[in-house]
Parts: sequence; C-alpha cells; structure tokens
Amino acid sequence: MHAAAPDVLTRSAEDYLKAIFRLTAEGRHASTSDIAHLLDLSAPSVSAMIKRLSDQGLLEHVPYKGVQLTGEGRRVALRVVRRHRLIETYLVGCLNYTWDTVHDEAERLEHAASDTLVERMAAVLGHPAVDPHGDPIPTADGAIAEPAETPLSAVEVGHTVSVGRVAEGEPERLRYIASVGLRPGVVVTVVTRQPFQGPITVHADGGDHVIGHDLAQTIYCVRAHPSRGADANREAGR
Repeated sequence: MHAAAPDVLTRSAEDYLKAIFRLTAEGRHASTSDIAHLLDLSAPSVSAMIKRLSDQGLLEHVPYKGVQLTGEGRRVALRVVRRHRLIETYLVGCLNYTWDTVHDEAERLEHAASDTLVERMAAVLGHPAVDPHGDPIPTADGAIAEPAETPLSAVEVGHTVSVGRVAEGEPERLRYIASVGLRPGVVVTVVTRQPFQGPITVHADGGDHVIGHDLAQTIYCVRAHPSRGADANREAGR
C-alpha cells in the first residue's frame, strides 16, 4: 500500500515530477539514467527519490522499463508545469525579459509563488494557451493540449509549416534561433536538405537560412502541408 502523497512536496520532489512529465510526454517510461542526465544528478540519488515518490503513490515503476507518473503524480506535475510556463510568460509579457533568460528565473519562482499570485498572473495575461517558447500551458484544472507536431529536421523539402514550439535549453541556442526569425508562429518552407543528416535550408521571415540538423531537431512544427510552389512544380512536371 502506498503512503498518502504529502500536501506540500519539497522543491526537489516537484523538480523530479516535472522532469519525468517531460521525459514521458510521448507515452514512454523514464529510466533512471534519463532522469539523472536531465537533472544533472547521480544515479543513486535518483534511485532513492524514485523509491520515495513511488511510496507516496506519485510514480509507478515498471521493472526493466523505468517509471511513469500515476494519476496523482501527473496532477502535481501539471500544476508545477503550469506555474513555470505562466511565470515565463509573465516575465516576457510584463517585465520585458527575453525568451532566452526566463527559464532559470521561472525555476526559482515556481516553487515560491502562491497559487493566488500565479492565477492573477494568468488573468493579467488573458489566460494564455502557450508560453514564450510555444509550449502549451496546462489549464487550472489540469488539462493540457497535445498538438501533432514534427521536428523541422523531419519536414520534407517543399513543405510549408508553422513553428509551433522551440525546445528550451541553452540561451545561446535560443538567441540564435530568434536571430534567424524561427520563433513560434513563424511560417517556414523547407527549400533544400543535404543527405546524411546534413544542414537544411529554410525560407522564413523574408529570407533563406541554413540550419544544422541538430538545431532543426529542437524546432517543432505544426500544420505541415505542401507549399504552393511545390504544387506548381509538380503540375509543371506532369
């Protein structure tokens, strides 16, 4: 029998649940090594916390596969994710932060801000659906959108897509992505692709840009469809 989950979790426990939510977003299990790598912790430390969270009914451990969130664990994780993404959005929208500087601030504030403060931020912002990176913001009752998306690295030549979200990460990478105009909402057409995971050329924001394969893997796109130019070329070739 699991012990009841405490009313107030430690910051560390919340960080674990948020990390596991991120790792299991596509339905897979999170391994100890995955969690250790994401949180930059040792495997023994991760194993100890997994046992503690499992005993509290927040995680389900499957031998040889890893862990997944239970229903209660998912509820707690989504609450933390909501706070993090709303705080990021508030910092950008109201305090003039840039999208490459908000993550660490939100990491600190998400554990300290009260629910009342976070919900007032949401109201001031007009209850946004996504954060500055395009990640969906869970609703107050724990629902979260899961749009179909494709990494830019996998979009076929001649197809036009809209940037849906950009993975959080190194500030330098986010600044570069912004400098070439590949922010969420921007329409992009893949012009050329080099073989063997080589760079791709995209047309966006009025110009052509060469993007490395690894960078393109961190840019997620939605609403893929053949561009009009590609359609015209196919018609001309018939």
